[in-house]
Amino acid sequence: MTNGKAFNGAESPRTPRGSIALLVLVWAASLILGHRYEPAGRKNVVHSPRLPRKSLRTHRTAWRERAAARILFLEQQADRESCRAAANQAEQCERERTLEGIARQLEEAGNAVSAPRRPFSGAAALERTWANVRGADVLLLRLCSDEDLIGRSTDVLSQVEQHLRPADPLRVQAETVAERVAGNGPRPGDRALLVLALGASYDALDAEFSRVRSLSIILRIATFFVLLGAGGLAAWGWYCPNSLNMCFLPEGKKFAACPSGEIHHVKGNVASDYAQQVDVLVIEAAGLAGAALTVIASLRQIQGTSSPYMLPLAAALLKFPTGALTAFIGVLLIRGAFIPGLSDLDSSPQIVAWAVIFGAGQHLVTRFVDARARETLSDVGRPPAEPEPSGVRTPRP
Repeated sequence: MTNGKAFNGAESPRTPRGSIALLVLVWAASLILGHRYEPAGRKNVVHSPRLPRKSLRTHRTAWRERAAARILFLEQQADRESCRAAANQAEQCERERTLEGIARQLEEAGNAVSAPRRPFSGAAALERTWANVRGADVLLLRLCSDEDLIGRSTDVLSQVEQHLRPADPLRVQAETVAERVAGNGPRPGDRALLVLALGASYDALDAEFSRVRSLSIILRIATFFVLLGAGGLAAWGWYCPNSLNMCFLPEGKKFAACPSGEIHHVKGNVASDYAQQVDVLVIEAAGLAGAALTVIASLRQIQGTSSPYMLPLAAALLKFPTGALTAFIGVLLIRGAFIPGLSDLDSSPQIVAWAVIFGAGQHLVTRFVDARARETLSDVGRPPAEPEPSGVRTPRP
């Protein structure tokens, strides 16, 4: 009987399995670490932050895409400015500190763009992103060369004219300086004034967006409470249908007309005896249908907006619960004989038809909200009007 040693052969070489496994592990580790390899640092004094690519590929929205592109553009401008040296050591130190500030602001903006999306955190991330981006743009204007300042003076003037009042002293001086810079080049103090004017115009733009955001939040809160009221009435009608009676007893008819259907009338019964649990739900559903018609009709007047807070959508959403509520109130007024000539409705389709009409009639209330939303959106990118002097009246034509 041969043992295992004789069977394998005493002179046959052994396979270095442990060495092969070690080589495989080293090769795999090199591949993994190769993807994490980063090139050597640049020779610049300040390194602009790089956005994390992995996080930027998740939870992307339109404004995040636009902000990421703007951040990359400003990074390239900062890299370009870091290649230039100042004339003396004091100016060079100031340039380095300014570049460090730009890098920090772009890093904050990149973190806001790449942060995971959480409920009710989109507005905060958006404000954080664009505030840092605009701050970095203002600092870059402080560092750019005289040739670049001549080219940027026109852009600064455009921003100032869009967001500052015509009689604003800063705007008046910025217009004079921008014309002089474009024609004869900058003078001492011109750069500081343009930087100040650009920062003021960005602050005015932030204030305009803040008004849009606050109105959008108000409309969403109002929509929630109106929806809560409509839902509460539906629940009340479901559990206590007799107290919210939506049925009619037309004269000369042998049935009771309710929103959910017509029921055979029994002599001696009153209208509340025929109330059903779904009557209020049917009325509010018909009101929602009427409100939807007004929303569809108003779409022809909706225009695109650069505002990120979707104010037209918030104004449109308010119409739906308001239509349900106005439909219920309108049928209730008819049921209480408040409207002359409409004390009794003859059939269920007639009740539902009136509910649709009252639901569409919510436009008489919400049209003021639509007008306010359009006015607020039109103020974005337009300088505020000058207040009229006290005691001076504009003559009528």
